[in-house]
Amino acid sequence: MTALAAEVTGGGPVEVAGPGGWGPWVNGGAWLTVNGVAVDWILRDLDRVEGVWADCREGRYEVGIQPGHPLGFWSPAYAGEVALCRVLADPHGELTRLREESAHYPEPLRAALTGAVWEAGFSVTAARKTLGRDGGATGEGGGGDGDGQGEGDDALYVALCLSRAFGVLVQCLHARHRTWCLNEKGATAAAAALPHTPPEFARRVAAALRAPAARAVAEAEALVREVRAVLERGPEAGASSGTGPQTGG
Repeated sequence: MTALAAEVTGGGPVEVAGPGGWGPWVNGGAWLTVNGVAVDWILRDLDRVEGVWADCREGRYEVGIQPGHPLGFWSPAYAGEVALCRVLADPHGELTRLREESAHYPEPLRAALTGAVWEAGFSVTAARKTLGRDGGATGEGGGGDGDGQGEGDDALYVALCLSRAFGVLVQCLHARHRTWCLNEKGATAAAAALPHTPPEFARRVAAALRAPAARAVAEAEALVREVRAVLERGPEAGASSGTGPQTGG
């Protein structure tokens, strides 16, 4: 693989990560520059992809810890990559067959992923419970300068909870529209562009992540309520394809 990477980049030194070198869900690869263009060369284990696709059809998925994926690696991304790929070489026809199968977003997967909205609400509630607390420091909480940022707020915990909540909402919205979400990069903007998404979704998420803690939590609670309302309306009749707008990276 190192020799091949060096060949396509013009012969310069290339560091290639073997299986597991970049973590449990990215099966290795390299960051290449080809004719001046940055190219992510990512390896996938086709047997594992087929297993994930079988799980997706049954409404099962995993979220694994993976460097480079702060929201975690959501296993349906494997199926989404196949559904959206352009096959360049496939001597045994396996990839082409998988691509044809995954062109239709499985209803059990849609139901499972939209059902994850409970976690978004749970994360926001957890963030609210820490307002005015500093995880054991001596601050009394409730202090601050009137802008909703208490001196005792556990800023890291609140930020992590809200980031997680917004990421889950993005996954729910993609699934509601039967649209593949491949990773976090650009995912908020992609979700905001979908037809049945709360108004100004991306702007509100960005503003909340910059806001003082109490204000951010209140905005997150509102977004959870609005996304729940979207999900409760259910998918449109006849919308079964997974090849609409999607998030890549």
